[in-house]
Amino acid sequence: MTSILIIDDEPGIRHTLGSILEDEKYRVFTAEDALAGIEILGREKISLIFLDVLLPRLGGIEALERIKKNWPQIETVVISGHANVDMAVRAVKLGAFDFLEKPLSLDKVLTVCRNALTVQKLRKENRELKKNIPDLRKELIGSSSAMEQVRALIKQAATSDARILITGENGTGKELAAQAIHRGSARADGPFVELNCASIPDTLLESELFGHERGAFTDAVAGRRGRFELAAGGTLFLDEIGDMSLAAQSKVLRAIQEQQIERLGGEKTINVDVRILAATNRDLEKECEAGRFRQDLFFRLNVIPIHMPSLRERTGDVPLLLGTFLKELGGKEPAFDESALEFLDSYPWPGNVRELKNLAERIAVMWTGERISGKDLSELLQKNPGAGKKIQKNTEGAGQNPLPGDILNLSYNKAKDLFEKSYLAYQIARNNGVVSRTAEAIGMYPSNLHAKLRKYKILHSGDERMER
Repeated sequence: MTSILIIDDEPGIRHTLGSILEDEKYRVFTAEDALAGIEILGREKISLIFLDVLLPRLGGIEALERIKKNWPQIETVVISGHANVDMAVRAVKLGAFDFLEKPLSLDKVLTVCRNALTVQKLRKENRELKKNIPDLRKELIGSSSAMEQVRALIKQAATSDARILITGENGTGKELAAQAIHRGSARADGPFVELNCASIPDTLLESELFGHERGAFTDAVAGRRGRFELAAGGTLFLDEIGDMSLAAQSKVLRAIQEQQIERLGGEKTINVDVRILAATNRDLEKECEAGRFRQDLFFRLNVIPIHMPSLRERTGDVPLLLGTFLKELGGKEPAFDESALEFLDSYPWPGNVRELKNLAERIAVMWTGERISGKDLSELLQKNPGAGKKIQKNTEGAGQNPLPGDILNLSYNKAKDLFEKSYLAYQIARNNGVVSRTAEAIGMYPSNLHAKLRKYKILHSGDERMER
């Protein structure tokens, strides 16, 4: 589990920020000053730090210098209720990932947190994985003809510098395919930078893509590079590009055509050498016909199309994948009888590989028998499985029927509230209690979802805005 350290002398900030991060399934440590925080760093594996500037005993800037000297791999986000441009610039020069001004916006906190951890992950992956061309049979598991065709196409396309559009349903492994293309390319020594276009609010998307200069908008107290610059010499993966607004599509098209960008609020033209990979679960040709996606951008991206097959199209692969996931989890792999194998091949798998991974986790945690049948698998896939000796509780209300039987006998307002509460409880449980993932899955902003979850007491988190 990813661990985050909050260093702030205000108990309210520690509690509120900590609650929100815990809702996102992070392990949170808190410290009331920098010296206490440094003690925690000495004994715990921390991935990200939120560091206040004005602290007793040891100031935030001095603490940042010490942290970057001793733990350079840890990303640090500096926060302050007394914003000062010079201080922000100094913090960024010392290696801070970003500088946030209080009161803290919930969406901004979650976006910066996600971006910082993504950059950290990318740096680690690039160090470990860029040396060798991947074994696609290990990266993209399956012996079906559909997967054989995908692997052959990836191997052939990876060596070129052509743009690739990866299509397929949610959970089919589009990101894995993009990573395999990058590692098999001449750009493997460069960075692989990902941006999920569906998870970034439209107001922040342009800054995420192209970066910004100091003063470009209210919170821009220091300049920052965007994803195009971060991916220079490597690959930029635009996931869920079908969710990008038309305005952003126009600017991405220009950047692809000219291989040049301008930071938000800047006048300098910056040359960027990046390979573009894009992915979507939408039919972009239909989106173009409906006027929701630019046809010229579609043609630019769709130089080499790769379709990731759903599990329904991968006959025989499901048992192999399930066995692989169970081995990775380190649990005992039960024997599957004939009815179980028939069930695995006939079940529609609407969530594809992600749903199959969830099943593997349930088996590893809950199943205690030697053999498993099709009926057992069916029960394990239900919202409230009764098999096994151990059930992992994710959230209050998890496993409730999303459409209660007596709903038609209630007043409109009561029925609406009951449905909404049951629906959100089901969705949050389905996504293992992770609020941002649930918000993305149901098409809701994380801040709005947090408010609903607090309203119905499904999760308990902090306020949407946090003030000192």
